[in-house]
Amino acid sequence: MNLESALRSIDIFSDLREDQLQWFISNAEERTLSPGDALLQEGDPADALFVLLEGEVRGRRESGDGNAPGFSARAGQVTGLLPFSRMTRFQSTARATVPVRLLRLHKDRFPEMLQRIPELLPRLVGVMADRIREYSRAEQQRDKLSALGKLSAGLAHELNNPAAAAVRSAEGLRESMQELRRINKTLDDISLSCEERSALAAFEEGLMNHLASAVPLDALEQSDIEQEIAAWLNRRNIANASRLASGLVEAGVDRAALEKLGGRFQNDVLAHILARVVSSVGAERLTREIEASTGRISELVRAVKEYTYMDQAPEQQIDVHKGIESTLTMLKFRLKRGVEVKREFAPNLPRVFARGSELNQVWTNLIDNAIDAMGGKGELVIRTSRELDFVLVEIIDNGPGIPDSVKHHLFEPFFTTKGVGEGTGIGLDTVYRIVRGHRGEVSFESGPGRTSFQVRLPLK
Repeated sequence: MNLESALRSIDIFSDLREDQLQWFISNAEERTLSPGDALLQEGDPADALFVLLEGEVRGRRESGDGNAPGFSARAGQVTGLLPFSRMTRFQSTARATVPVRLLRLHKDRFPEMLQRIPELLPRLVGVMADRIREYSRAEQQRDKLSALGKLSAGLAHELNNPAAAAVRSAEGLRESMQELRRINKTLDDISLSCEERSALAAFEEGLMNHLASAVPLDALEQSDIEQEIAAWLNRRNIANASRLASGLVEAGVDRAALEKLGGRFQNDVLAHILARVVSSVGAERLTREIEASTGRISELVRAVKEYTYMDQAPEQQIDVHKGIESTLTMLKFRLKRGVEVKREFAPNLPRVFARGSELNQVWTNLIDNAIDAMGGKGELVIRTSRELDFVLVEIIDNGPGIPDSVKHHLFEPFFTTKGVGEGTGIGLDTVYRIVRGHRGEVSFESGPGRTSFQVRLPLK
């Protein structure tokens, strides 16, 4: 196919006059590429427009951030530098995937091209707009996946701790129950009287009740009490005095309680009684640890469901406080490294009609940015109030503040002050779009030691 026919098969050139097509062909350079050949190299000056007549090229970064979005261009498409583009260097390396035939027009020819072929101006602007939309969509998807990856990693860490604790406690409980069965058989063989059994049961019941409100002893105090009890047991010729002493102190048994038991039971029976007390209270403690661990897992699962509004209508009356709390739970892995959270929630704050999962993205981005601004350590204040017909949410950090030079660009898509690979620059753009989509407003105030982002959501 000759060049004029090949150009006419492309939409933006299809209805041009013959003299216009001939000008383009005569000023462009025809090139061919074999599979693997580079059309353009990352970092090279952006100095030309390319019209693909045959084949396909695919571009991606071959250095730096390998996760950056790539692109592809096929026969019939225009790529490279476009008129009025502010691109100065190519951000990717584009290589042919199949044999390619194309026309290359240097940027020095752009002014004359637009003068001779004015029809191309709105069409190339449309190509640029499509490119921006596709890149923005890819970056947004990448940003969401990155945020999801962080949340997933943090959630996995938070779930692992209580899950591992529950496993350890379950193993310990099995051992305690085996020991308890052995001791009970021994006590059955001794044939305790009904009065002695009742006294033992009452003593254990008192220890169980004390366990719920007991304040842990410091290491030095616990060591002193263990030594005192071990000495008492040794005077009574009770075997394994040191091991029993440690278990008895953890069970909350003191010297007075031992004297009471010692006055009721003989030494040979007392040894088995004390072993039973240690095993019984130990089993109770392990059971409570399992309850606490599984309760924490349930709390995290509930937070995930609330954060994502799983199995709920997309739009509904939203409790803003509830959404903030579920977000804080999801970000706990970042907060516990040195961030103190202060909640200044207004009582009886009205609900807002909104898409809850989207609002939680807003809180996530703002809180995450605040943590980054403080370097992972500082004071984070979350304040809510009613302001006329709006609900006002303020996210305040005591970081160094936002430099004046970047304040005017803060909500621009792809603008970021973070290093390569650390941020995509669409977090605050996402915040802005979501809040505006709810007919709300987002603003900020910043100075050294205090930055406040304010989100206003309409009540109606």
